[in-house]
Amino acid sequence: MEPVITATEISPWALFLQADLVVKAVMFGLLAASIWSWGIIFNRSKVLRHINGEAQKFEDWFWKADSLDSLYDPATKASHPSARLFVAGMNEWRRTLSRPRFDREGLRVRLASVTNVTIAREIDTLGDKLNILATIGAVAPFVGLFGTVWGIMRSFTAIAASQNTTLAVVAPGIAEALFATAIGLFAAIPAVIGYNRLLHSVGRLEARLSAFAEEFQGLLGRQLDSMETR
Repeated sequence: MEPVITATEISPWALFLQADLVVKAVMFGLLAASIWSWGIIFNRSKVLRHINGEAQKFEDWFWKADSLDSLYDPATKASHPSARLFVAGMNEWRRTLSRPRFDREGLRVRLASVTNVTIAREIDTLGDKLNILATIGAVAPFVGLFGTVWGIMRSFTAIAASQNTTLAVVAPGIAEALFATAIGLFAAIPAVIGYNRLLHSVGRLEARLSAFAEEFQGLLGRQLDSMETR
């Protein structure tokens, strides 16, 4: 037998206990989605802070280095996007220069292609779980609304059966139904805010990597021009 609550005894836990199986499933699913979204937000925020810190260190190191070759071996052991971008470009550079004859313009095109592909791959990896936040933010309010509609229908059915429409009888059932919508918003709002903030951070990182790639290609291009004049 389900516990019976009155208007003066309404609390989140009491509302959950009073709800029927469908509304309880909706509430539990929304709470699980909220926990999942917070986990993604904290994890991705931590990862992006770490990557930006490592990128700053690597760029400072890059511009202070005596030569690009001196950076290659340490960069191969690093695990952040800036280092992988550098290694990908240097691999193409070294493979091309190892040939007796090579097309210099073709090398420029391949360097641009390699760095762009590397950036796209890194950004795709970082944005992998952001679609989950977007989905939770878009769907959670409607799932909560479904729980509300179901709960209100059940309350009206119970009211009709008891033929009692006093506020003390009606309020707990309506509150139980509306509680599902509140949980839906509780899950959706942080997910939407987190998605927008993380998307902005990923976009800034992509711009940073693109700027570094342009500077890196420009440096290699100047080396290539100096080789042509010899």
